[in-house]
Amino acid sequence: MDELMVKLHESADYIKSKIGEEKVEIAMVLGSGLGDLGDKIEDAIYIDYHDIPHFPVSTVPGHKGRLVVGRLENKRVMCMQGRFHFYEGWSMDECVYPIRTMFVMGIKNLLLTNAAGCVNKEWKPGDLMLITDHIKLIPESPNRGPNHDELGPRFFDMGSAYDKKLQNTAREAAASIGLTLREGVYMLFSGPNFETPAEVRFARIAGADACGMSTVPEAIAASQMKMHTLGISCMTNMAAGILDQPLNHEEVIETGNRVKGTFEKLVREIVKTWPVDMA
Repeated sequence: MDELMVKLHESADYIKSKIGEEKVEIAMVLGSGLGDLGDKIEDAIYIDYHDIPHFPVSTVPGHKGRLVVGRLENKRVMCMQGRFHFYEGWSMDECVYPIRTMFVMGIKNLLLTNAAGCVNKEWKPGDLMLITDHIKLIPESPNRGPNHDELGPRFFDMGSAYDKKLQNTAREAAASIGLTLREGVYMLFSGPNFETPAEVRFARIAGADACGMSTVPEAIAASQMKMHTLGISCMTNMAAGILDQPLNHEEVIETGNRVKGTFEKLVREIVKTWPVDMA
């Protein structure tokens, strides 16, 4: 077993020692301003990232930096309250280390959420978007370097990185709570600076509806491991150049806080109706 796999198993074993052997059905990554859902988990067990062997530690405001394991809508879930970003100085493979640990633990289902800049001019801050696809022009990849066969093949398809069946689940969940769920393409930028107006125009021409600094590496790693992945973005601000005002992280947090009730209702309904044959 190579060094990475040894580390992943050590991380997984530590988490299992804290949460027991009961199966975790769905893992969730809670993005900027959206982490409070982790505080609503029933029978919660909290594990700080710095206590988990080999785990990175998140440094971004709004990210609590811990795992929460417990029950949500009668399913056992694991929430990441805080993720790891390329702009923090982590390599892409370090950014996806928790996702790979989840896979080693036997978790097959993944819900990714994020705060995003809204590129689509027809939408507004506070809208939630179902990610149907993504664009990554950054050369770095979480799979660069030696392949780890236990995680999946060297070359793998990305045509269904965001699971079609789960997309339908999200659409039905949104309809059931009377929510207009946008759908579109998320484009990855490296950050930590916000995009320029010209970059946002380029993203729109390329077919993006939202842009941000996360999620895509996680979706790539999950795709290699054939995890069932669903992505939801919260439009926390209009991207650069659309409105005549500067961008700041405080607006991201503020909008996330404003819509977190709606986001929580949607996530709860998605978890409640997550296809049982995928759990």
